[in-house]
Amino acid sequence: QVRIAESGGDLVQPGGSLRLSCAASAIIFTFYDVAWYRQTPGKQRELVASSTSGGTTYQDSVKGRFTMSRDDAKNMVYLEMNSLNSEDTAVYYCNVKNRARPQYEYWGQGTLVTVSE
Repeated sequence: QVRIAESGGDLVQPGGSLRLSCAASAIIFTFYDVAWYRQTPGKQRELVASSTSGGTTYQDSVKGRFTMSRDDAKNMVYLEMNSLNSEDTAVYYCNVKNRARPQYEYWGQGTLVTVSE
């Protein structure tokens, strides 16, 4: 059974940093594109960063502040977040999607990031 689990969410002050982790099990990670999304109450889930065969891309609002990385050997994905501000407050979700069979798409349960004094 495929399991996706995020961790690392916390309360952090403006200007601070956090590192989110995403662990995937029961899949061959190399065959999957991976992405981080976030969602706040009343808003649609938005794409923050994605890692595909074409490289890594970021939402404009996080460029230069967030860095996404992946370790396929460990089935892990990370999101390093710096210079956090209140607008980064959200539940962050990890998404994995099989490149050849996109119907095989999985989500984690999310991890809460709160940026506040």
